[in-house]
Amino acid sequence: MTKYIRRAAALCALLLIALLVNATRIQVLQSRVYDDNPANRRPTIARWGQPRGNIVVEGRPVTGSKDTREQLRYERTYRDGPLYAPVTGFASQVYGTTFLEHAEDSLLDGSDPLLSFLPLWNDITRDRNAGGEVVTTLQEAAQRAAYVGLGARRGAVAALEPATGRVLALVSRPSYDPAVLSGNGPPVAEAWARLNGDAGRPMLNRAVRQTYPPGSTFKVVTAAAALDAGVVTDLDAPTRSPEPYTLPGTSTSLSNEVEGCENASLRHAFEWSCNTVFAKLGVDVGLGPMTDTARAFGFNDSGLRIPFSVAPSSFDTEMDRAQLALSSIGQYDTRATPLQMALVTAAVANGGSLRSPYLVERTTTAAGRTVATRGARTLRQAMNPATARRLRELMRGVVEDGTGTNAAIRHATVGGKTGTAQHGIGNSGTPYAWFIGWAQADDAVEPQVAVAVVVEDAEAVRGEISGGGDAAPIAREVMEAVLRAAD
Repeated sequence: MTKYIRRAAALCALLLIALLVNATRIQVLQSRVYDDNPANRRPTIARWGQPRGNIVVEGRPVTGSKDTREQLRYERTYRDGPLYAPVTGFASQVYGTTFLEHAEDSLLDGSDPLLSFLPLWNDITRDRNAGGEVVTTLQEAAQRAAYVGLGARRGAVAALEPATGRVLALVSRPSYDPAVLSGNGPPVAEAWARLNGDAGRPMLNRAVRQTYPPGSTFKVVTAAAALDAGVVTDLDAPTRSPEPYTLPGTSTSLSNEVEGCENASLRHAFEWSCNTVFAKLGVDVGLGPMTDTARAFGFNDSGLRIPFSVAPSSFDTEMDRAQLALSSIGQYDTRATPLQMALVTAAVANGGSLRSPYLVERTTTAAGRTVATRGARTLRQAMNPATARRLRELMRGVVEDGTGTNAAIRHATVGGKTGTAQHGIGNSGTPYAWFIGWAQADDAVEPQVAVAVVVEDAEAVRGEISGGGDAAPIAREVMEAVLRAAD
C-alpha cells in the first residue's frame, strides 16, 4: 500500500512541476505573444483602467482623465486643448497617440519600469504603477501670445531659449481639441473623419512637421557662410553685385523688390533684403561651404527629436550654380520648419553655438520623484563666434532701420530678419510671410528668446504679404511675453 501511495505522490509532484513549468512558459516566456495578440483585450483594458499621468506647463496640468465607468474606464481630457495640441498631441482609445502623448506614452500610462522601485516584481505580477508626469519647458504666456497672434490665419510659431535650447512656445494654426478623439464611441469616429477631411489640416503640426521655403530668412545662413569663408570681410564695403543679376549659365534675370541693391554693402543688402546680393554671395561662397554651413545650422538632419520627431529641413547638396543662387535666398529646393528657423536664430543669439532643442524639462512619478531630467546640450558650432557677433549687428539693423521695424520692443534690443517666400507652380501661390528674431532686455546679459513665425495667409491679397507686416508683429508679442516673464 505504501508503494502505491509513494507512486501517487510522485505522480502528483510531477504533475505539479509540469503545471508550474507550463505556467512559467505562458506567463513569462510567451507573455509577449499573448499580450500582442489582437484578440487579447486585457492590455487595452489595463492601459485605460487607471488615469494617465499629466503633461504639465509651468506647474499646471494641461491634461487630465475622466472616469467613464465603462470597460475602458478612463478617457483623456485636455485643458485649453487647441492651444497645446501641437505639444500634447492626442491619446485616443481608438486612434492611438501622437506627439508628447506618444513619445512619453509608457511613462504616462504607468508601464515604464523606471516608475517602480522593483521593476522585476512588476513584470512578474503584471502590475502597473500610477502614471508619471511630464514637465514641459513651455511658457504659457508665450504659447498664448503666439496662438492669439496667429488668430484665424494658417501658420506656426516656434520660440526657444538660445542659451539652453528650451522650447518656450510651439503653436500651429488652425488647431483642434484633442479631447474629441479621446473616447471610443461614434462621436469619436465622426470627429476623426471631420478633422482628416478639413482642408485646413488642423491636425498637421506646422511648427515641426511642415516644411516651407524660408525665403529671405535663409539669408542669415548665407551671410554666415560668406563671413566664415572670408568672402565678405567688411559689412559696409560694396559687394560688386549687379542689378539685375543674371543667374549663372542662364539668361534668367533676378531682380529686387527695393531700390539701391546694385553693389550694395552686406549691411544694406541684409537690412533691405536684396536678392541679387545674396544670390551672388551664395555662388561666390560655393556649393561645398554653403552646404556645410546649412548642415551646421541643422539642415539635412533627419534625427532631430524634441522628444517627438521633427521633419528634416533641407538644403540640396547637388545643384548647379543657378540653382545654388536661388537656394541661397531661400528658394529653389530649400525647405525649413519653423523650429529649424528658430534654431538658426538661436545660434546667432548664442554666439554661434547651437543648443539641442528640448521640450521636456523632467519626468516624475505620480508622487513627484524625478525619473529623468534634461539639460542644455550643445548640438554643434554653427559658425565662428565673431561671425555670430556680426550677424547680431546685422539683425539689429533690420529691426532698427530696415524691413523689421514692426518687431521693435521698448527697453529691449531686438534683432530679426523678414522673409517673403514664393511657392507654387511658376510662383503662383500666395507667398508665405516669415519673420525670425531674438530679443534681449536692456538689463539682461544675453538674448532670452529666439523666435520664428510663418504665416501662410491663404486669403490675403498678394501685394499685402510681407514678413515685416504679417509675421513680425506676432514675433514681437511672443518675445515681449518671454521678456515680461523674466522680469
